[in-house]
Amino acid sequence: MKKLMSHLVANYPTPELSFAVAQALVEGGADFLEVQLPFSDPSADGPAIQNACSTVLEHGVTTQDGLDFIAKVHKAFPQVKIGIMSYGSLVYTPGVDNFCRRASEAGVTAMIIPDLPFDCDEGLTAACKKYGMENIPVAAPGMTDERLQKMLDCGFTTIYAALRAGITGTATKVDDETVSFLKKFKRPNKSGVTPQIWGGFGINGKEQADAIAPYVTGVIAGSVFVRLIDAAAGDKTKLMQTITAKAKEIKE
Repeated sequence: MKKLMSHLVANYPTPELSFAVAQALVEGGADFLEVQLPFSDPSADGPAIQNACSTVLEHGVTTQDGLDFIAKVHKAFPQVKIGIMSYGSLVYTPGVDNFCRRASEAGVTAMIIPDLPFDCDEGLTAACKKYGMENIPVAAPGMTDERLQKMLDCGFTTIYAALRAGITGTATKVDDETVSFLKKFKRPNKSGVTPQIWGGFGINGKEQADAIAPYVTGVIAGSVFVRLIDAAAGDKTKLMQTITAKAKEIKE
C-alpha cells in the first residue's frame, strides 16, 4: 500500500466541512495532511485550489484562523503528520521565526513554501529546525542536474518532487521523462542523507499513483480532493464518502 500526502485548504468550504474533509482523508488512509493557508496571489495553484483560497479569503478567514484549524486537526488526529503549504509572504511578513514558532505550537511538523527556494529561503530551514519541524523544498523537472545535486547536498530529509512544470490541477501524464526525473533523486550526495521523495502535481487516481510509486516514498494528491468538495455542494455525507473513497483508491 502506498503512502499518501493529501492536500486540503484550511477552512474550505467552511470550517465545519473542512474538518470533515480532514477526517475523511484520515479515514481514507492519508499519512500526511498538507494543509494550505489561503493566499491571494498563488503561483503554483490551479483553478480549483485558487477558487478555494479566494472563497476562504472572501469569508474573512485569517492566517491565525488557519493555524487554529490545524491545531484542531492535530488534536483530533495526532498520529497524522501535518505540513503547512503556503507562500513566502505569509511566512515572511510576521517574521519567519515567529511564524514557525506559531506553526509548531499548532502541531505542524513540516513547511512547504514553493516560492522560497532552498538556497534563498529567508531563514526558513533554520527556523524549522529550531522548532522541531522540517522544511520541504520543491524540486521541478526543469532544474539542472547541478542545481538538483546542490539541493540533495543540503541534507533535506524530505523533498517534494513536482512531476511537471506549471500549476496544479491538470492531470499529469507519467511518462519516461517523469520516471527519469524521479530516478535522479537516487544519486549520492555529500550530506549522507537519503531523503524521502514525495511526488505530486496532477495526481487524480490510482493509475498515475501506481506509475510513480516505485520511485517515490509517497504520492501527493490535492486538486482532485478540492473538486470532490465542490461536487458535494455542501452535502457532508457525500463529501466524506467520496473523499474517503478517492483516498483509498489512490493508496491501493
